[in-house]
Amino acid sequence: MIAALFAAKSGKKVRLIDGNEQVGRKLLVTGSGRANLTNQRMEASRYSCADVIWMETLLKRFGHAELIAFLREIGVLTFSTSDGWCYPVSESALTVVEAFACALRLAGVEMVLNTKVITISKSKEGFHLDLSTGATITANQLIVAAGGKAYPTLGSRGELFASLKKLGHSITPLVPALAPVTCEMNPWKALSGLRFDARASLYENNNLLAETTGNLILTQWGLNGPAVMDLSHHISTRPNAKLELRLNPLFNSEAELRDLIARKRSADTPLRILLGSVLPPKLSPVLIARAGYPLEVLINELNDEQTEKVIKIALAMPFKVTGVRGFEYCQVTAGGVPIREVDPMNMRSRSVPGLALVGETLDVVGPCGGYNLQFAFSSGALAGMDA
Repeated sequence: MIAALFAAKSGKKVRLIDGNEQVGRKLLVTGSGRANLTNQRMEASRYSCADVIWMETLLKRFGHAELIAFLREIGVLTFSTSDGWCYPVSESALTVVEAFACALRLAGVEMVLNTKVITISKSKEGFHLDLSTGATITANQLIVAAGGKAYPTLGSRGELFASLKKLGHSITPLVPALAPVTCEMNPWKALSGLRFDARASLYENNNLLAETTGNLILTQWGLNGPAVMDLSHHISTRPNAKLELRLNPLFNSEAELRDLIARKRSADTPLRILLGSVLPPKLSPVLIARAGYPLEVLINELNDEQTEKVIKIALAMPFKVTGVRGFEYCQVTAGGVPIREVDPMNMRSRSVPGLALVGETLDVVGPCGGYNLQFAFSSGALAGMDA
């Protein structure tokens, strides 16, 4: 949508082809329907891609400030939460989609809806797009913004990567990203349904691969929420690796807990009460039981070494990783066309003249918090300006 709008500003004839009956259907589900559009703390280093300089170049050309100004121009006002996540003031993705649809109509973009592009080929005359209607469209400039495989029910199934490969591009295998993580949950089954903030660290053979901090929820089958979803592409790209997630719910309160325990060392106070000063009530009994102590054990019944045992368990709660949930549950696709094959100044293909590749078509994954929509908007805007 944003690529079409910027391309139309030049006065060129622009067609937007969408397999859905309306534009922006995928945008409707972002941010749980609230549309987490971008992030005030946008940093190129937060993206998982082959070259951070490539991403820095792109964001300098069209970054957070430029996106906010553009959204205001089409009638979308925004606000930011304390952690920098940006939403429309309406807190409704529908109002954003409607603003885009109106802007496209006013810009004179020709909408070709409920129509899929089956194949793309190229000749001296330009690009030839065979459509699901049986028609063929020819164009001299083509922007592919067809997404990956995430949310296949919303129309994005990765079907155009075969055509991009025939045109000469490499395709890194597609795997789920920003996905819930499946784990062996039997040791922690009493915590099913518990939600809390934690530092999540992913290890392979005791070697730290990556870590994030954020909210998560424990389920019967594994872990969900931003803290673990941000790590999921490291799991899906290592299908046979022995991986372990370690959760630290004390990442921000360890010092305060240790101070409280030291002050209450000689008191007849249950350890459960002291742990409850910084942890959810459902979590403390499980940690105490895992250490092998009675639920109502008093702090003055434990020596320093015994107390430390409980704290160490809380600092690194271990979960054996079994995989990630599939494309129907993930928010983004990892894999696709490598970024080295596209110019970050304008999103032009470096090997196919007239072709631009944007958004999830490229092998880029950002964390939760508006990073992936920012990349989609930024790359689309640059491609549209250039076209």
